[in-house]
Amino acid sequence: MIKHFSAFYVGQIELENVGADGTPPDSRRYPNERLVESFQMAEELAVLMDDLGYYALWGAEHHFQHEGYECLPNLILLGTHLAARTKQLKFGCGFNILPMWHPLRLAEDYATADVLTGGRIIFGIGRGYHSREVETFGAPMLDNAANKEYFEEQMEVIFKAFNEESFSHQGKYFTIPPEVPYRGYDLKEITLVPRPIHRPVEMWQPVASGRSIDFMAKHGIHAMLSLNGESLTDQILRQYQADSAKYGRELELGEKACLGMGFCIDDTEEKAINRVRPYHDERYKWFAPFGFVRYTDEQGRMWGTPGAPARLPTVEDGVQQKAWLCGPPERFIEYLHELEVKYPGLEHVMFQYPEGMPLVEFKEQLQRLGEEVMPEFAQPAAATAD
Repeated sequence: MIKHFSAFYVGQIELENVGADGTPPDSRRYPNERLVESFQMAEELAVLMDDLGYYALWGAEHHFQHEGYECLPNLILLGTHLAARTKQLKFGCGFNILPMWHPLRLAEDYATADVLTGGRIIFGIGRGYHSREVETFGAPMLDNAANKEYFEEQMEVIFKAFNEESFSHQGKYFTIPPEVPYRGYDLKEITLVPRPIHRPVEMWQPVASGRSIDFMAKHGIHAMLSLNGESLTDQILRQYQADSAKYGRELELGEKACLGMGFCIDDTEEKAINRVRPYHDERYKWFAPFGFVRYTDEQGRMWGTPGAPARLPTVEDGVQQKAWLCGPPERFIEYLHELEVKYPGLEHVMFQYPEGMPLVEFKEQLQRLGEEVMPEFAQPAAATAD
């Protein structure tokens, strides 16, 4: 049953001249005075969501984005700050891009935040998709096999650091501790100080295709799906359930997963579609070149593959694919109840901040969602916090 409502803010600033015919993404270049708007926007969203009883505000780690779309480089630091400005809202790292971190530095930073916030930071990890970011930090991105290998060894280090009192690691990329003398003896093991208080650490990873599911199921990592078409969502959730069973974890369909969607609330579906259209289109102007149109056609072929559509999607496509939910609150309630029947283990849903929508307008959307939809599903956050 759906219990937890969250929102996803990737860190865009207030963009102007948005929409299909608006300013091309690569023509946007903002000064630092504008790019830091994202931090105040995140704080305003956090305070509102905390008051309304939302479960979590998720952000996205990205770097060097003078274009103004994704301007939050450190989610753990931001979440720790926002936790001090709120009472119960959690803050999801969606996601810490692991190849851009030393695994021990990420583990220490998360553990520190876990202690300081009383467990209100949600640990999320990803492999990255911006070559400008990952390769600039000296990690492989264009070589997918190397990226995967590097990521999986980093995760091995993090699992040890979180779960073992002391540990060592010898791999292709990391030797921990180094073979050096220390205070008259040779180092053999080290201890992460601090370790997280809330263990085992709940971990989340995005699922854009089926390639990462086996690794996630093996290690008990929760699955985040966002803006996927209905067919792809169903395929992923069933594969995640089956792979989890293979590793001895029997899950209800939808359990340990979060389903994210684009949305707009208005009096009718038509009004909502027209209202969100420029913001929807602005999103896909930026994200589509990275492969973020995760829809399938009637034959089950992914968009962008031979025979399937290769154009930018419209809002109508998103609604038809059930990746976007547009309409009055009653339609939201109806659809979420349909999801509960289809995926009885599903507890988490997440609603995407449409890039380009003014902050004041999105806050109104969150207010309506919180007051007119959430009461049909969610218990007060303080009573259901994990």
